[in-house]
Amino acid sequence: MADVDDFISFSRSLTSLPDSVYEGGMGNRPMSGLVPMVVEQTTRGERAFDIFSRLLKERIVFIGTPINDQIANLTVAQLLYLESESSEREINLYINSPGGVIYSGLGVYDTMQYVEAPVATICVGLAASMGSVLLAGGEDGRRAALPNSRVMIHQPMGGAEGQASDIEIQAQEIMWLKQRLYEILAFHTGQDIDQIEADADRNYWMSAEESEEYGLVDNVLNQSNLEGLKSIQPNGEADLDEDDE
Repeated sequence: MADVDDFISFSRSLTSLPDSVYEGGMGNRPMSGLVPMVVEQTTRGERAFDIFSRLLKERIVFIGTPINDQIANLTVAQLLYLESESSEREINLYINSPGGVIYSGLGVYDTMQYVEAPVATICVGLAASMGSVLLAGGEDGRRAALPNSRVMIHQPMGGAEGQASDIEIQAQEIMWLKQRLYEILAFHTGQDIDQIEADADRNYWMSAEESEEYGLVDNVLNQSNLEGLKSIQPNGEADLDEDDE
């Protein structure tokens, strides 16, 4: 049992969260318990949805917090649900996250690659660390960022404790994760892995335009390319009474 507890502690220490930028800030702030409700008129009267359920009805998934096991499990479940509904219609994954636990993020990334439905990714505000990996992992040609978004890549961070042999094992694991993350970024951006390694050695910040040049996204959405916005969200207005017939 102690071994399990040690692994859980170690895995949670393997974070992709930026350090000094988020001390006492977004990375440490809990989500508000207040979730807006949406009321709609249907043939059966009024129906109330929490905002995230309503977005899910439009095949929109939103990651707006640091990525931990709970957030990852919810995101994976939503992706699998939307895949079961239709493997052809696009899923829109909006990202506003400073990063988080690497294992949790890789679970979301692998699910994005696993489902047959194309997963479009859109950066809203911030996609840092593991958030940038998820952003880059969207369907080729369907990755976007809003004009004032910020994107950041860097190497994993973590802590190790225990006997010397335990520390060595943990060090080997974090080095494997580091290499794997660089390989994923190189694959999706087209950058040479040596370039990724050099840039990610420290916090490497990019504007929306710079992230497009880097290959993390395919376009920057703004008022002058609304057609691009439509291509990212092709589902149109939902038929509210479809389930009530």
